[in-house]
Amino acid sequence: MAANSFSIALVQMRAGTNPAQNILDASAMIREAAANGVQLVCTPENTHLIQNNRSLFLQNIHAETDEPALTAFCDLAKELGIFLLLGSLAIRLTPDKAANRSFLINPKGEITARYDKIHLFDVTINARETWCESDHFRAGTRAVIAKAGPATLGLSICYDLRFAALYRLLAQNGANVLTVPSAFTRVTGRAHWEVLLRARAIECGAYVLAPAQGGVHKDGRETYGHSMVVDPWGEIIAILDHDAPGVLLADLDLQKCVTVRQRLPALTLDAKYDLS
Repeated sequence: MAANSFSIALVQMRAGTNPAQNILDASAMIREAAANGVQLVCTPENTHLIQNNRSLFLQNIHAETDEPALTAFCDLAKELGIFLLLGSLAIRLTPDKAANRSFLINPKGEITARYDKIHLFDVTINARETWCESDHFRAGTRAVIAKAGPATLGLSICYDLRFAALYRLLAQNGANVLTVPSAFTRVTGRAHWEVLLRARAIECGAYVLAPAQGGVHKDGRETYGHSMVVDPWGEIIAILDHDAPGVLLADLDLQKCVTVRQRLPALTLDAKYDLS
């Protein structure tokens, strides 16, 4: 494989309220992806648990050192010899709050990066749908870049996608692959998912990998699915055009990031604007 080539897979899930079953379901799809010889597999946000009921949510989460899902996925990455990006797990921080934390695991089964979601989903979508992620989670404070083979990943999670400055910072500091594991709502997904993913890719001259949750979940949540890979020119090069569970494969040419950034050197410009 060429030095600038990078093979990846996205796992699209419909996680439920049973962590053990979610681990089994994700593991089966990770194995399916790895059987295709990919170097990196990415899972969506909330890989091991989607549970809106606060009491039941708190009963099913653990500190990082005690989290069964993390142990299982580290073992699986080592067994398969792959980089594994866990889109996010809920990791207990205090008796009543968690981190929405993404993990990068290397082919030795070692955690090489952690990212806690910075922008929490506290929104009113319409008269019927309101979300307050800060009821469950504490926001992160640090942007994170990590190496995975020939790629330099800029980590993010779901609602972060709406904050372009984060991705510009990641790209300016070397990220050529932006990861956006998500559980976008059906309403916002239909309206904004594709256009935001393509915009971030175009602005940053980077690949965007967006594994998603999809469908109607056990707790009643409805997510959009449509996992996709966008290239640095903003073209969708792979997509699961539905909300059902599945695996999406793609090959990335990282030289394309260099070429696009040379032709459109927007990342080198940081003009100051005067509103006076």
